[in-house]
Amino acid sequence: MDNEFITFTIGKQKKIALIAHDGKKQELIEWCAKNQDVLKNHFLCGTGTTARMVTDRTGLPVKGYNSGPLGGDQQIGAKIVEGNIDFVIFFSDPLEAQPHDPDVKALLRIAQVYDIPIANNKATADFLINSSLMNQEYEHQVINFRQKVIDRANNQGKSIQ
Repeated sequence: MDNEFITFTIGKQKKIALIAHDGKKQELIEWCAKNQDVLKNHFLCGTGTTARMVTDRTGLPVKGYNSGPLGGDQQIGAKIVEGNIDFVIFFSDPLEAQPHDPDVKALLRIAQVYDIPIANNKATADFLINSSLMNQEYEHQVINFRQKVIDRANNQGKSIQ
């Protein structure tokens, strides 16, 4: 089936979401400061407190959404679905329970569904930001979900008859 996949293009200028749990915010700020020569060439956004802190401490412009527990993770997930975020740096704290854990899981799931690069720690973020792909367009195939829904509806209609 030719419609099974569609091609998404991550542009040369990446649209990067910056997110960090409270216990990892300082680590993300330091990482952003260390990598600001690269980051300044890309569009940056993030959840509320993290976005504000990165901007205040590094001077990088970061568009802020709501705080994670107040829907920011879901806002970023929606932006991924819309094609307005194509790269996620999320320094999560694996040793601390998060009150909005279902929102975090939903964000990570939607990033996986749309084949978005995700770094959940400094080492992975270092590998991604130093990749040759940071300086060029990247095309990748993603399942054509719209076609899957149409096919499923058509097949269910046949089984009812």
